[in-house]
Amino acid sequence: MRFLGYTMGDPSTPIAPPTPELMNEMGKFVEEATKAGVLLATGGLAPVEEAIKVTLADGKFSVLDGPFTEAKELIGGWALMEVRDSDEAVEWTKRFLSIVGEGESTVRQVY
Repeated sequence: MRFLGYTMGDPSTPIAPPTPELMNEMGKFVEEATKAGVLLATGGLAPVEEAIKVTLADGKFSVLDGPFTEAKELIGGWALMEVRDSDEAVEWTKRFLSIVGEGESTVRQVY
């Protein structure tokens, strides 16, 4: 089963760059998860100011460049996992959060 885990951020709260220690711990975690066959891909997203919204309504497309004033939360980073079930996805997500610290990750099955 595949699950997508992503972290949410608040665009009004600046995030400090990661420390060398954090980068080292994350590197170990990513290497372990990749070798275990769990981690398929990861990434971060550009700021919401650089986003583009594409909408189809009444048969017409509209394209709107950011920034979007309504944005209160945004996805900061994501990981695509291949695991046995949602319990295993949650366990890997807990390990991730224990490295990066306080925050919230959402885990959703990918169909």
